[in-house]
Amino acid sequence: MAQKVILVDDLDHSEGTDVARREFSLLNRTFAIDLSDDNQRRLREALGLIEKVLESSREVRQASRARRPADSPVRLRGHTTTDVREWAREQGLEVPVRGRVPEEVLDRFLAAHPDAVPDREDAPEREDAPERPEPDREDAPHRPEPERAAGAPGRRAGTARDEAPETA
Repeated sequence: MAQKVILVDDLDHSEGTDVARREFSLLNRTFAIDLSDDNQRRLREALGLIEKVLESSREVRQASRARRPADSPVRLRGHTTTDVREWAREQGLEVPVRGRVPEEVLDRFLAAHPDAVPDREDAPEREDAPERPEPDREDAPHRPEPERAAGAPGRRAGTARDEAPETA
């Protein structure tokens, strides 16, 4: 049994013998639409106008979401955050196993350990401290790449990931 297909114009919903599937490109994408000859001509004119507009325009990229800068962590001279955590536990203070050490705990640690004065870039300079010149990028010291474990690209030798898990 034969079937008859009737195409309908997607813009004005008219039926006709001149309605056909038409493809067009816009912004590096290809689209298809069923159009009559009249609407195909109108589409071609509109696309011509859009091409002229795009040639005279410039692309504007959406601004990326600004990230709120985190407070820079305190660098303790001669001590690590592990030292601070151990000291805090010995003092009966609650301190998280991971993450940022609470400001109150750091303040108490600094009060108990004057030798651990924070070494921040924004800390005021001491009068007796010698001036250090800012290194130029070309003068910056070269830091060699860390050695990689054999067969494990991207991992440092001896990291916890490379060690086999203990079994009981």
